Amino acid sequence: MKRIILFIVCVSGMQFLTIAQDRITGRNFATRSEVIAQNGMVATSHPLATQIGIDILKKGGTAIDAAIAANAALGLMEPTGCGIGGDLFALVWDAKTQKLYGLNASGRSPRSLTLHYFKENGYAKIPPYGPLPVSVPGCVDGWFELHGKFGKLKMQEVMAPAIEYAEKGFPLTELIGYYFQRSLNYYMRQGYPNIKETYTTEGKVPGKGDIFKNPYLADTYRKIAQEGRDVFYKGEIARQIADFIQTQGGFLGVDDLANHRSEWVEPVSVNYRGYDIWELPPNGQGIAALQMLNILEGFNFDTIAYGSSEHIHLFAEAKKLAFEDRANYYTDMDFQDVPVDYLISKEYAQERRELIDPDRAGIYLAGKISAGETIYLTVADREGNMISLIQSNYRGLGSGMVPPDLGFMLQDRGELFSLDETDANVYEPGKRPFHTIIPAFITKDDHPFISFGVMGGDFQPQGHVQIIMNIIDFGMNLQEAGDAPRVAHEGSSRPTGEPAEGKGTIQLESGFGYEVIRELMDRGHNIGYEKGIYGGYQAILYDPERKIYIGASESRKDGMAAGY
Repeated sequence: MKRIILFIVCVSGMQFLTIAQDRITGRNFATRSEVIAQNGMVATSHPLATQIGIDILKKGGTAIDAAIAANAALGLMEPTGCGIGGDLFALVWDAKTQKLYGLNASGRSPRSLTLHYFKENGYAKIPPYGPLPVSVPGCVDGWFELHGKFGKLKMQEVMAPAIEYAEKGFPLTELIGYYFQRSLNYYMRQGYPNIKETYTTEGKVPGKGDIFKNPYLADTYRKIAQEGRDVFYKGEIARQIADFIQTQGGFLGVDDLANHRSEWVEPVSVNYRGYDIWELPPNGQGIAALQMLNILEGFNFDTIAYGSSEHIHLFAEAKKLAFEDRANYYTDMDFQDVPVDYLISKEYAQERRELIDPDRAGIYLAGKISAGETIYLTVADREGNMISLIQSNYRGLGSGMVPPDLGFMLQDRGELFSLDETDANVYEPGKRPFHTIIPAFITKDDHPFISFGVMGGDFQPQGHVQIIMNIIDFGMNLQEAGDAPRVAHEGSSRPTGEPAEGKGTIQLESGFGYEVIRELMDRGHNIGYEKGIYGGYQAILYDPERKIYIGASESRKDGMAAGY
């Protein structure tokens, strides 16, 4: 028997009210109520980082000040997902100009490392660990770009809480403690230098509830706060990074760091059922979410239930089509003209939509699969400024390369370059690699609506689409939208231009019924259970009518939303 859900849209408040005859479908997923406040809201993947963000807001800092403070804290408290050895992307809603700004703070490959080096040394792909996948870390420059444009407090004040926690210590949370144990034991088995000195306590890897300190990182943060971004890219820290990487057999040099720059970019958007969905253009994968939404907009989800086999089937087919383009076109736009406007056009979506068989799983060309831990955070302040920020080292802690006495690990994003000259994302010196981390933002009638993100490697565009559909198509509130069971389609890896060996696999979290699974298999889908990467979600919604913020942080991570 079909369950009927009526959706009533209150346009003035832009809130969704749902009257459900049967609350089993779509409405019983929330692990807690939403957080509601007037003056500011912070949602991060760590409770202490969220509290730091709130404290910065109460001191008169902007949302951007609070986001930097929280990110600095997460680099200490959740190094399994982020840190100043990695890159950063952000979308910022500026209340003064009533405009959305985009920042690409991703780093470039070493200019002295060439494709020829990999070829002549017999590499079939760039290794995931060690010095070769290390690219310039863009996070610190991203902080200063954001702060220079939108900050109010001094950087010493913004970074002070993270410095204090690094010196005095804090207890590891449950999930981060688990990843700490798993990751550090691996790195130490590989014999990478400076791991034990930086991340262990008297030689022991800390776990859940153990007090962790990082005095090296405290010193590094203090230098950055006092001397600015140049100490990291042109001064003492830059020389320490470059010297270490080159002694390990890598190529990252002082000139690579000195020449680094972040880039302010124009965000791109599509309209989905009256809402403008915003992402950043490549080298990230944000437009994959926009392509999926354009395809799915052609189907009437008023008559398709959340979690039904039809819903999941159409979602998976849209994902396959978008990820085919992701594999072929997404790259650093300084090196290749990516046809962004065409890829996210409604006309192109119609062409792609016509390839979908509503009753049968299709076989399309699928992109290469990648995975990595990330942090996402979002902050809003009393002035109406909002920031959607995502930051990562890739593969959890990163490359295994920890420069001595600095307290952080360098990223391994360079692994995502291809060594095939015919690929758009082929390795080139001074090039930004393809990136999985993407922040998102939604506006309605040229006003801010939701700032959100979903962590989790290749899953991120899929997560963005599911959150948007849960809210817009299925009438869930902000918390329910993040807690609802997720679908992760994992496509078959392939060399560019060659057909995939099958349809990939739809991984399902618990919460989908046997009847739905059987119907998906009858449509020809391969089904897996709970082995996918389902990400981690944070979100803030702004209600302009009542001038309140609503915050959400899902139960898959250690984090929380808080307001004041």
